[in-house]
Amino acid sequence: MELTAAKKKVPNPADVHVGARIRMRRMILGISQEKLGTALGVTFQQVQKYEKGATRVGAGRLLEIANYLGVPVSYFFETAVLDALERRGPGGAIVTANDEFDQFVKSSEGIKLNSAFLGINDPAVRRHLLDLVVSMSRTGQEN
Repeated sequence: MELTAAKKKVPNPADVHVGARIRMRRMILGISQEKLGTALGVTFQQVQKYEKGATRVGAGRLLEIANYLGVPVSYFFETAVLDALERRGPGGAIVTANDEFDQFVKSSEGIKLNSAFLGINDPAVRRHLLDLVVSMSRTGQEN
Protein backbone atom coordinates (compact mmCIF):
# COMPACT_ATOMS: atom_id res chain seq x y z
CA MET A 1 0.00 0.00 0.00
CA GLU A 2 1.50 3.29 -1.06
CA LEU A 3 1.13 6.31 1.19
CA THR A 4 0.30 9.47 -0.68
CA ALA A 5 0.23 13.00 0.61
CA ALA A 6 -3.25 14.39 0.93
CA LYS A 7 -3.96 16.71 -1.95
CA LYS A 8 -4.71 20.25 -0.88
CA LYS A 9 -8.13 21.24 -2.16
CA VAL A 10 -7.89 24.16 -4.57
CA PRO A 11 -10.82 26.58 -4.25
CA ASN A 12 -13.08 26.97 -7.25
CA PRO A 13 -12.30 30.27 -9.04
CA ALA A 14 -15.99 31.27 -8.91
CA ASP A 15 -16.01 30.76 -5.12
CA VAL A 16 -12.84 32.85 -4.80
CA HIS A 17 -14.42 35.60 -6.91
CA VAL A 18 -17.64 35.67 -4.86
CA GLY A 19 -15.61 35.66 -1.63
CA ALA A 20 -13.47 38.57 -2.81
CA ARG A 21 -16.60 40.55 -3.66
CA ILE A 22 -18.03 39.82 -0.19
CA ARG A 23 -14.79 41.04 1.39
CA MET A 24 -14.64 44.14 -0.78
CA ARG A 25 -18.23 45.18 0.00
CA ARG A 26 -17.78 44.45 3.71
CA MET A 27 -14.65 46.61 3.81
CA ILE A 28 -16.29 49.44 1.85
CA LEU A 29 -19.01 49.53 4.50
CA GLY A 30 -16.47 49.29 7.34
CA ILE A 31 -18.01 46.10 8.72
CA SER A 32 -15.78 43.64 10.56
CA GLN A 33 -15.78 39.92 9.84
CA GLU A 34 -17.03 39.40 13.37
CA LYS A 35 -20.00 41.74 12.88
CA LEU A 36 -20.94 40.08 9.58
CA GLY A 37 -20.57 36.66 11.16
CA THR A 38 -22.82 37.61 14.06
CA ALA A 39 -25.47 38.90 11.65
CA LEU A 40 -25.31 35.60 9.75
CA GLY A 41 -25.13 33.40 12.84
CA VAL A 42 -21.65 32.11 12.02
CA THR A 43 -18.16 32.70 13.40
CA PHE A 44 -15.77 35.26 11.96
CA GLN A 45 -13.60 32.28 10.96
CA GLN A 46 -16.44 31.07 8.75
CA VAL A 47 -16.66 34.53 7.17
CA GLN A 48 -12.90 34.29 6.50
CA LYS A 49 -13.44 30.97 4.75
CA TYR A 50 -16.22 32.46 2.61
CA GLU A 51 -14.04 35.43 1.69
CA LYS A 52 -11.08 33.23 0.70
CA GLY A 53 -13.30 30.91 -1.31
CA ALA A 54 -12.28 27.99 0.90
CA THR A 55 -15.94 27.38 1.76
CA ARG A 56 -18.60 27.70 -0.92
CA VAL A 57 -21.38 30.16 -0.11
CA GLY A 58 -24.77 28.54 -0.64
CA ALA A 59 -27.60 30.38 -2.38
CA GLY A 60 -29.56 31.07 0.81
CA ARG A 61 -26.49 32.30 2.66
CA LEU A 62 -25.49 34.50 -0.29
CA LEU A 63 -28.95 36.08 -0.21
CA GLU A 64 -28.52 36.78 3.52
CA ILE A 65 -25.11 38.33 2.88
CA ALA A 66 -26.44 40.44 0.01
CA ASN A 67 -29.33 41.72 2.13
CA TYR A 68 -27.04 42.57 5.05
CA LEU A 69 -24.50 44.32 2.83
CA GLY A 70 -27.23 46.17 0.92
CA VAL A 71 -26.53 44.85 -2.56
CA PRO A 72 -28.34 42.58 -5.01
CA VAL A 73 -27.05 39.01 -5.30
CA SER A 74 -25.84 39.86 -8.81
CA TYR A 75 -23.26 42.20 -7.22
CA PHE A 76 -21.17 39.16 -6.29
CA PHE A 77 -20.98 38.05 -9.92
CA GLU A 78 -20.07 41.38 -11.52
CA THR A 79 -16.74 42.53 -13.05
CA ALA A 80 -14.45 41.32 -15.77
CA VAL A 81 -13.07 38.60 -13.50
CA LEU A 82 -16.29 36.65 -13.88
CA ASP A 83 -15.98 36.80 -17.67
CA ALA A 84 -12.50 35.34 -17.32
CA LEU A 85 -13.92 32.44 -15.32
CA GLU A 86 -15.64 31.26 -18.49
CA ARG A 87 -12.39 31.00 -20.45
CA ARG A 88 -10.47 27.78 -20.48
CA GLY A 89 -6.76 27.43 -20.98
CA PRO A 90 -4.60 24.52 -22.16
CA GLY A 91 -5.97 21.16 -21.10
CA GLY A 92 -9.34 22.66 -20.22
CA ALA A 93 -8.07 24.40 -17.08
CA ILE A 94 -10.06 27.45 -16.06
CA VAL A 95 -8.15 30.67 -16.61
CA THR A 96 -8.87 33.51 -14.18
CA ALA A 97 -8.03 37.18 -14.39
CA ASN A 98 -5.49 37.96 -11.71
CA ASP A 99 -3.98 41.20 -12.87
CA GLU A 100 -2.45 43.90 -10.69
CA PHE A 101 -5.41 46.25 -11.11
CA ASP A 102 -7.90 43.70 -9.87
CA GLN A 103 -5.69 42.83 -6.91
CA PHE A 104 -5.23 46.50 -5.99
CA VAL A 105 -8.92 47.35 -6.25
CA LYS A 106 -9.73 44.52 -3.85
CA SER A 107 -6.97 45.44 -1.38
CA SER A 108 -7.50 47.49 1.78
CA GLU A 109 -5.49 50.34 0.28
CA GLY A 110 -7.46 50.27 -2.98
CA ILE A 111 -10.79 50.34 -1.18
CA LYS A 112 -9.70 53.18 1.13
CA LEU A 113 -8.23 55.19 -1.76
CA ASN A 114 -11.37 54.76 -3.84
CA SER A 115 -13.66 55.77 -0.97
CA ALA A 116 -11.56 58.81 -0.13
CA PHE A 117 -11.31 59.87 -3.78
CA LEU A 118 -15.09 59.59 -4.22
CA GLY A 119 -15.49 61.73 -1.10
CA ILE A 120 -13.90 64.70 -2.90
CA ASN A 121 -16.82 66.68 -4.28
CA ASP A 122 -14.91 69.20 -6.37
CA PRO A 123 -14.09 67.75 -9.84
CA ALA A 124 -11.15 70.14 -10.24
CA VAL A 125 -9.59 68.93 -6.99
CA ARG A 126 -10.06 65.30 -8.06
CA ARG A 127 -8.38 66.07 -11.39
CA HIS A 128 -5.43 67.82 -9.68
CA LEU A 129 -5.03 64.90 -7.30
CA LEU A 130 -5.06 62.47 -10.21
CA ASP A 131 -2.46 64.56 -12.06
CA LEU A 132 -0.28 64.58 -8.93
CA VAL A 133 -0.45 60.80 -8.52
CA VAL A 134 0.34 60.25 -12.21
CA SER A 135 3.33 62.62 -12.04
CA MET A 136 4.58 60.89 -8.88
CA SER A 137 4.31 57.46 -10.46
CA ARG A 138 6.54 58.58 -13.31
CA THR A 139 9.30 59.90 -11.01
CA GLY A 140 12.52 58.12 -11.83
CA GLN A 141 10.98 56.36 -14.82
CA GLU A 142 11.57 56.95 -18.47
CA ASN A 143 8.61 58.58 -20.20
